[in-house]
Amino acid sequence: MGLGNSEDAAIVQFPAGKALVQTVDFFTPIVNDPFRFGQIAAANSLSDVYAMGGEPYVVMNIVCFPIDSMDVSVLRAMIHGGLQKIGEAGAVLVGGHSVQDKELKYGLSVSGVIDPECYASNAGLRSGDWLILTKPVGSGVLATAVKAEWPDALKHEEEIYRWASRLNRIPGEAIRRFRLRGATDITGFGLGGHLLEMAKASDRTISLVVRDVPLMQDAYQLASMGLVPMGSHANKKFCHKTVHVDEGLDAVMVDLMFDAQTSGGLVLAVPEAQRDEVVAWLTQHGELAAVIGRVEPLRQDGKRLVLW
Repeated sequence: MGLGNSEDAAIVQFPAGKALVQTVDFFTPIVNDPFRFGQIAAANSLSDVYAMGGEPYVVMNIVCFPIDSMDVSVLRAMIHGGLQKIGEAGAVLVGGHSVQDKELKYGLSVSGVIDPECYASNAGLRSGDWLILTKPVGSGVLATAVKAEWPDALKHEEEIYRWASRLNRIPGEAIRRFRLRGATDITGFGLGGHLLEMAKASDRTISLVVRDVPLMQDAYQLASMGLVPMGSHANKKFCHKTVHVDEGLDAVMVDLMFDAQTSGGLVLAVPEAQRDEVVAWLTQHGELAAVIGRVEPLRQDGKRLVLW
């Protein structure tokens, strides 16, 4: 069923032998350009499907728009940006819903297809797995600088756009290709928060080598000046009871481990025998592939994340 006849629902033929994977996400702008915001919001929404090894199939728009105070050209550019990413993902836009709101928000409801015998989850970690991160962290700090109109704000917005608009399609393909069992995408809870979710679900401890975590350009300098969003501080506070931080670690780097991300990369849990092959394959396909830590048996003190 197409969009042309103003139908109230979409009818979608489903591929045989596949399972359905669904997600929804929307948020307020983190960059000023509406087209780029649309791309970032769409990439962020699509990411949860990729993180399980699925493929986006059909998509619906979710829009909150202040029609009385903002020109409709902003809405048009934002939707166009989202549609471009939907097309890049190989999915089809089949509808959506919009409401009038005082604050601009945009995102997607995404339905994807997945092999029910081959998918990744938070509970898929095994002792000895290596953890590979596919995007640098720091978008929360940079977005704070952009909103504050800090010096070089345009430069920081370019760095956010460079990474946050990038689809996690290739890392998602790696899950299927190498039949990986454990993965997650890094978003609002920060790297540390999402790793804790995996450690808890898998009943393991994760050892995170902080110095090996890649950062977005200028993220460290901005964080050291105090431009850390409240959400990042909340992440760190919420997680502290189950985190062990080695003495002597740079406090700014520790803060960045909990920086709230938008459309961050995937963390892939890879068995040791496959580590070098997965890193090489991701690199050959133009992806960042930073080995940032390892999965260990649960510590006796119950700490599920060790930063060192």
